[in-house]
Amino acid sequence: MGKVEGGMKCVKYLLFVFNFIFWLMGSFVLAVGLWLRFDPETVSLLNGEKAPDTFFIGVYILIGAGSLVMLVGFFGCCGAVRESQCLLGSFFACLLIIFGAEVAAGVFGFLNKDKIIEDVQNFYSTTYNENNNSTLIVSYQKVVSKKRIDFGSSLAEIDFFNSKLYIIGYVGIGIAGVMIIGMIFSMVLCCAIRNSREVI
Repeated sequence: MGKVEGGMKCVKYLLFVFNFIFWLMGSFVLAVGLWLRFDPETVSLLNGEKAPDTFFIGVYILIGAGSLVMLVGFFGCCGAVRESQCLLGSFFACLLIIFGAEVAAGVFGFLNKDKIIEDVQNFYSTTYNENNNSTLIVSYQKVVSKKRIDFGSSLAEIDFFNSKLYIIGYVGIGIAGVMIIGMIFSMVLCCAIRNSREVI
């Protein structure tokens, strides 16, 4: 079994370091997703029978992608250290699938940003009209720091959810860039391993 030499050895260790960083970033994405899902302010806003779940769809995609990225990063580390074409090819395929899922989540969040905010505003407007003393309305006002109760026209809700959606977007863009680098490294190393075995 041939081992990579010279510059490819450097690529091997770079891929290992990349995958370790990738694993850490997957942990970070998972942590951000869990924070957005269980953040007391966000949960207090989106609790209720008829509460819109559009915001949490993007968050669940983020949690799933973060978990998968952690797993794939671990397998990428193993593939780089063992110089396994199979593991490196699987790593590349998984990165490509995750990349597609993150692009889909980003497009979903961007295209539905206004709908998410509108759904939340409509939900709280309906809740307020049905029950003026609702604890849900009190927590909503506390979270978005509204000075007056004027559902559907305040910019506080838009600012609150824009800040949360931008967090999702920025994290996704950062991870996507790192994934592209990982796909390039894995294919370069995979080809080098194949070539070194053909020489022997």
